[in-house]
Amino acid sequence: MDPGGAWFAVRVRSNFEKVTAQSLDPRGISRFLPMYKARRHWADRVKEVDLPLFSGYVFCQVPERRFLPLLETPGVVHVVGSGPRPVPVEDHEMAALHRIVGCGQETMPWLYLAVGQRVRLRTGALKDVEGILARAEGRNRVIVNVELLQRSVAVSAERLDLEPI
Repeated sequence: MDPGGAWFAVRVRSNFEKVTAQSLDPRGISRFLPMYKARRHWADRVKEVDLPLFSGYVFCQVPERRFLPLLETPGVVHVVGSGPRPVPVEDHEMAALHRIVGCGQETMPWLYLAVGQRVRLRTGALKDVEGILARAEGRNRVIVNVELLQRSVAVSAERLDLEPI
C-alpha cells in the first residue's frame, strides 16, 4: 500500500471512533474509519446514520517511530497486537477493505465464523441444532457428532442461518 508504514488496528473508547479519527489528522497520522449506513428508529422518525463498520476500532498507518503520538491521541486505548507487540493488519485485507468501502455497494458488519468453530442454526427445520462449522465441496456444512457411536453427520447450511455459540 502506501510507503508511510504498516496499517494497524487501534482499539478506541466506546463510541469514540469518529472523534479519535478526527484527532489523528492534526498529528499527521493516516487513518481509515470504514463506515456503513444503518437505519435507526426513534419514536417519532426513522433516520439513516453512518456507523463504524468495526465498532471500537480505527485503522492507522504508522511507521513504528510514530507510535507515541498515536498512543497519546484522545480515545486511543491500545494498538491491537500479540502481547505487548503491535501486529499490522495484512496488506491484502486492508486493500480489500478500502475497495469494499469505496465501491458504493451496501456494506454491513458481519459475524466472524471460522471453520472448526461451534455454531447453531438460527432458522428453519434445523433451528437450534448445534455443531461444528466445516467447509466441503465449496459449501458450509454443520457437523453434528454422536459421541456414543463415534460417528458424525454433516448437513449443508447457508451462512445467513448460522450463529456462533
